Amino acid sequence: MDGNAWLQLLNGAWTTAWICVISIVIGVLAGLILALVRMMRLPLIDQLLVLYISLARATPLVTLVLFIFLAAPNLGLALERNTAAILALTLNTAAFNAEIWRSAFRNFSREQREAALAVGMTPALSFRRIMLPQMVLTSLPELVNEMSFLIKGSPAIAVIGVVDLTRVTNRIAAVTYEPLPPMLVAAALYMLIIGLLVWLQRLAERHAARLAA
Repeated sequence: MDGNAWLQLLNGAWTTAWICVISIVIGVLAGLILALVRMMRLPLIDQLLVLYISLARATPLVTLVLFIFLAAPNLGLALERNTAAILALTLNTAAFNAEIWRSAFRNFSREQREAALAVGMTPALSFRRIMLPQMVLTSLPELVNEMSFLIKGSPAIAVIGVVDLTRVTNRIAAVTYEPLPPMLVAAALYMLIIGLLVWLQRLAERHAARLAA
């Protein structure tokens, strides 16, 4: 491969990275909000959220990407390709994150919640200072695992024309008639992105362990 091919692959990796980062950040926060709403046990809203979560988790990511991109114009929304990709990835990962957060809520010690209220903390304050930090720490492996799955599933956005790492790889392979070199480089770049994510997870865990010591 020549220098131009390498540059294209790096640009594709950057597109994959920033789209996934935005989707992950919004998806984690949206999942937390969805879990909080579900814990309120509001019958109608809870049923709607269960329906959304079930559909989003069961729908193949490529199908969700195509549906959003193709259906948006019919709803009067002219979504640009990258925006449609972010929306699809966010809706997908938010559904999985909601269940991760809900599990963390259900497994949190009731005694700690009651103790926080007993010393005069409001529910909001006890959630922010006591529950949330512990929930983040205990859920971190599952959250990072879901982030990894999202990154590995992100090639689905190439079907709507997003020039991500997978689409660039296919372009180079079609021009050079040598698919193996760009595919090996793409695989290495995907591993690098996910490896960085895992490294950040371990760094956060070590930092939390030092604070707890």
